[in-house]
Amino acid sequence: MGTMYDRTSWLIGEEAMEKLKISRVIVFGLGGVGGICTEALARAGVGSIDLVDFDRVDITNLNRQVIAFHSTLGKPKTEAMAACIRDINPEARIREYGLRVTWENVGELIQPDVDYVVDAIDDVQGKLAIITRARELNLPVISSMGTGNKLQGEKFTISPIEKTHTCPLAKRIRKELKERDIRGIKVVYSPEEPFRAIEATEETRSPASISFIPPIAGLLLAGEIVRDLTKMERNDMR
Repeated sequence: MGTMYDRTSWLIGEEAMEKLKISRVIVFGLGGVGGICTEALARAGVGSIDLVDFDRVDITNLNRQVIAFHSTLGKPKTEAMAACIRDINPEARIREYGLRVTWENVGELIQPDVDYVVDAIDDVQGKLAIITRARELNLPVISSMGTGNKLQGEKFTISPIEKTHTCPLAKRIRKELKERDIRGIKVVYSPEEPFRAIEATEETRSPASISFIPPIAGLLLAGEIVRDLTKMERNDMR
């Protein structure tokens, strides 16, 4: 009888599997991007995952978030995500932080023993706090840029922040990091011009979204994290 990670180990090897098992990844944001990234990390074999999100599952999340079901409406996203991970791997080590990341608390959340930092939130100051703290500790960090108002998933790519363009969120983060002399941060972004929401009104503040776009960004994040943790090269980089 096989094990849950057999097919992964056939692909990346036992040594890489052991590295993932002992790795600790902290994920900020468990929405459409961060949720699927976290699920993919758990399925790949990452043994310790810290979950940070202040929000609860809302009915508007049902169109795109991996933890959003009618059965989870109203639950803290950290709780719903932790249950999902434990259902995949009961031996996973999980920490839950049901709060919003700020400049004041980021130092408590990102500790030196973290192996990888994942930024999947949409708050600019929160993103800057996460990236700055990771750089201070010389920890690898990857950040998701905007996924709202987009329809062409094939355009998402992994890039240093300095090489991004078109994406409004990436432009803002790029400027702020340059002012802080922080360079070389790896991001997932799309150069697709954002659509204007058809049903947008003055009251509409959140970007429009669809089921298949945020997961693409989340899976790109997870893939890059697994390759970095196991020191595997991408075929297109050889």
